[in-house]
This record gives sequence, structure tokens and C-alpha cells, in this order.
Amino acid sequence: MDALTGLLEGPRARGAFMIRACFDPPWSVRVEDRAPLTVMLMVRGDAWIVPDEGGGERVRLRAGDLAIARGPDPYTCADDPTTPPQAVILPGAECSYPDGRPLNGSMDLGVRSWGDRLDGSAVVLIGTYLWQGEVGGRLLDALPPLLTLTSEEWPCPLTPVLMEEIVRDEPGQELVLDRLLDLLVIAALRAWFARPDAAPPKWYAAMSDPVVGRVLRLVQDDPAHPWTVTSLAAKAGVSRAALARRFSELVGEPPMTYLTGWRLALAADRLRDSEDTLEAIARRVGYGSAFALSSAFKRVYGVSPQEHRRAG
Repeated sequence: MDALTGLLEGPRARGAFMIRACFDPPWSVRVEDRAPLTVMLMVRGDAWIVPDEGGGERVRLRAGDLAIARGPDPYTCADDPTTPPQAVILPGAECSYPDGRPLNGSMDLGVRSWGDRLDGSAVVLIGTYLWQGEVGGRLLDALPPLLTLTSEEWPCPLTPVLMEEIVRDEPGQELVLDRLLDLLVIAALRAWFARPDAAPPKWYAAMSDPVVGRVLRLVQDDPAHPWTVTSLAAKAGVSRAALARRFSELVGEPPMTYLTGWRLALAADRLRDSEDTLEAIARRVGYGSAFALSSAFKRVYGVSPQEHRRAG
């Protein structure tokens, strides 16, 4: 599992959902759900996304455009930046009027649909991940608070499929939508990082290197293996010194430092996503004992694995 996959695996375990929002102007929705990742795909009409003061520039979405908001900072979606909010989205997908009164389903329009009316002049597909893991955080931290892709930059091929699937109410439908949402986010982030002016994380850019990319995949696919710089260099077909030098240049840290960080990030997510014992998690991520994992974990995260689990 690489960090792009990890960005989605942990949040799915903690909850992800997708809805179709349909509005007629004037409309405005304030988002205060603190979700770490929300993707918005404009299907019809247009909308403004307005971050709170200090949270970046407001942006306008037109049909076919896509935006990804990286929480937890609040923002407002509206037909016009000056339209006052009519609803507030709170943590746990709770909805209220701006004065705090619960909406009590007054804007529900049927299966995964919400807003004024189904044939509203503005339609946006909204997918939200409710939790961020340590593995996914390695990628999420490299994103701006709000990124956008216009339909000219990336004509989303998934829009017709998503519009068809989101209103279905059949067995296994949540799983279908989860996978489509994952595919949408992965494809959008690939397009974002492929831009000429993109600044992807060093490890992400290094994945395309024939030597370092192979080593990164070996480490990510099998973190429990007793890797050494020598064994990784042999797999990559280069000398130990050449690998150490090239890896540090492209990734920004030595191979074994990266491996340690990757193992501990996996362990941190596993502590919160499962009821596995510390001993089992230690073996899964490449530590010989629970004690060895606990010592390394506290040195890096500042808390014990047990404290990390309880905090989750």
C-alpha cells in the first residue's frame, strides 16, 4: 500500500460518504464538519467556494470543474460569495440552520440527494472522508487547503457514472460508491501533481525514478521484511553507496529513515483501525517485539502506542 492508497484506506474504515446536492439561487451552505478531505465535482451550474479569512482565495467552480478541500478549516459553498448561509454542515454529517436548530431532514430529496429540488439549477457531487490516517497524512500534508482542477485541465470521465450510481439503492451500493469516490480522488490528485507547476512530495516524485521508485515500492509493499540498505540495493541492481546517495537526494532522507517512518505510520493507523494486539501489529510492520515497536513509536510520536490508540 502506497501513501496515495493509504490516504483513502484509513478514512474508509472510519467512514466516507457521497451525496448529490441540488440548489436554486440564492443558496449558501457553511461547512464546519472538520473532515480532512472533501471532493466537490460540479455537474451543473456553478458555485463559489469561500474559505474563512486567512484560509486562502475563494474560487469559482463551473460545470465540469472539481475541487478538493483539505480540512479541518471551515468554508462556505454558495451561488454567490455574498449569499448568507442557509444551512450548516457539522461533524458527523449533522445539519442545522445557522441559528443552531436542527434541519431534521427538511432538505432531504431522496436517495443520497440533498438541497432544494432534484432538478435544481446547480448540482454538485460531494464526497467526504471523515478521518485522516498517518499514512495518508504523508500525502495530504502536501496539498493546499483548497485545490481546483478545471474541466479544461482535467475532463473528469467519471461524472456520468457517478450521477447514475449515486441515486441507486441496491445491495452493495455503498461499496460501489466508495470505490468510485476513491477512483475520483486518486485520478484528480494524479492530475494535480502532473501539472507543470506542481510541487508534489519528494517521495511521490521519486516513484518515477527507476531505482528509487523500485525501492519505495518494495518497502511499501512488504514493510515487515527485514530490509537493509544492502538488500534493497541488490533488488534495485545498484551498489549500496549508490542507492543511499540517490535515495537521499530524491526523497530527502536515507532509505532506513524512510522505512522507519513508514512502519510507524502503518502501526499508528493499525492501532486505531483494528483491535490487533501490539505484538501482532509489531510483527505486521516489521518490528521483532511489542517492546521494540513501543520504544520506536514513543520516540517519534511522543506518546505510547496505547495512548495513541485511546486518543483515536
